[in-house]
Amino acid sequence: MSVLEIIIALPLLAALAVWLGAPARAASLGATFVNLALVLYASVQYAAKPAGLAFTNARVVLENPAISFAVGADGVSLTLALLTSLVMLAAVWQIEDRPNIFYISSLLIGGGAMGAFLTTDVFFIYAFHELALIPTFLMIALHGRADAAQRKAVAWKATIYLGAGSLVLLAGLAWVVLEFSGGSKLTFDLEALRNQAQLTPLPVAKQAQIFFVLLLGFGTLVSLFPFHSWAAPAYATAPTPVAMLHSGVLKKFGLYGLIRIALPLLPQGAQVEWVQNALLLMLLGNILVMGLVTIHANRLDDTLANSSVMHMGYIFLGLAAGTEIALKGAVLLMFAHGVSIALLFGLCGRMRNQLGTLEYNKLGGLATHAPAFTVLFAFGAFASIGLPGLANFAGEVMVFAGSFTEFKAGELSNLHWTVILALWGVVMSAVYMLRAYRNIFHGSANTGLFMTDPVFSQRLPFILLAATLLVTGCCPWLLLNLMKSAL
Repeated sequence: MSVLEIIIALPLLAALAVWLGAPARAASLGATFVNLALVLYASVQYAAKPAGLAFTNARVVLENPAISFAVGADGVSLTLALLTSLVMLAAVWQIEDRPNIFYISSLLIGGGAMGAFLTTDVFFIYAFHELALIPTFLMIALHGRADAAQRKAVAWKATIYLGAGSLVLLAGLAWVVLEFSGGSKLTFDLEALRNQAQLTPLPVAKQAQIFFVLLLGFGTLVSLFPFHSWAAPAYATAPTPVAMLHSGVLKKFGLYGLIRIALPLLPQGAQVEWVQNALLLMLLGNILVMGLVTIHANRLDDTLANSSVMHMGYIFLGLAAGTEIALKGAVLLMFAHGVSIALLFGLCGRMRNQLGTLEYNKLGGLATHAPAFTVLFAFGAFASIGLPGLANFAGEVMVFAGSFTEFKAGELSNLHWTVILALWGVVMSAVYMLRAYRNIFHGSANTGLFMTDPVFSQRLPFILLAATLLVTGCCPWLLLNLMKSAL
């Protein structure tokens, strides 16, 4: 049995155990602790191996079409598995005095994400993501932070958008399988599909068509503009652990799918002019349009939800550039964004529980009574801005630099102009995050609201996430060396 199978199975088995009556908190925390330890072990072991898939194992499910429960990981997979294990541990730790369904849902979302990142069969990659979506919808509808009518409306909107995106994605994946299987037997094995794509690449025009279908499917799951309007209400309404896991982890599935499936199988299709221009326009919508929307938010949860949508534009920019530096920067930024937004949503939930409101005009002066909380929030906020020394900065710099590797003096391509415009998003991030920080922690509240620092045991998951941002920001090579030549 591969260690990856254990990593995938642990949270799912823990969810089953809680459902059958096991102590919810002990079982959930125990499973997530062991999960994190196993991912760290696998990462250390992989760092000493040559580039390529490691820890592979396959269990045949069907002969024709060829479907296997196959696992395997490279540096990109392990980076996202590490992100998943960190955020899942922090999210489960946040759950206190809540029904067992909170633990079960968090474990299912985390386990589904692990399965999507660590399997190498297209069928199971898709199936694990759908598994993780179901508890997300249910938790928003049943336990969302709004009245019953509003949370159900938000859940339905997210369900319709993500359901439509999943159907488009399913059509694109089926097209890929049909085109690249080769011979009379269909195969869902991703490595076999890649080998066939290298041996007999499709015509460029057909590659562009399939890539664009996959872009629309995966992009909707990532809230790519203009298919983004489901995301901000869903994150602002979702219970804290669900918001942490979906915005921090599950949202990265679409980006991972483009890197793992679309770009290797359809490399020329991604560079066709009309596909490239469409992607550049959409990612600018994420950065500039959503940046302006975020600036005008008057609640902390709305600010964080919209900023999460906005920052996806930078990662798509790395994918559009397609160079090794930009792609590694995009993966690093996926990791950094996942950790920072999970930290901010976790602190946001703690603030809402104590104060009962997140409106800026009712807050202020919280730093006086909650200095530790203030420092932890600063880590997340300043990482989101892109402060040097924190992980987001390294990812953004690599994306911007990687987009100019083919620059010639006096010749600015559409990609280069997009990067120049996208840099204004950094300014917007500073505006809305510093505004939020000032309104919440400086001055004094008009309503007299104040909060106290959580006890040390409740701070530990936040400290873990903040320390991760600092360590990977100062030593990004820890993750970059893990990726090796995967990109």
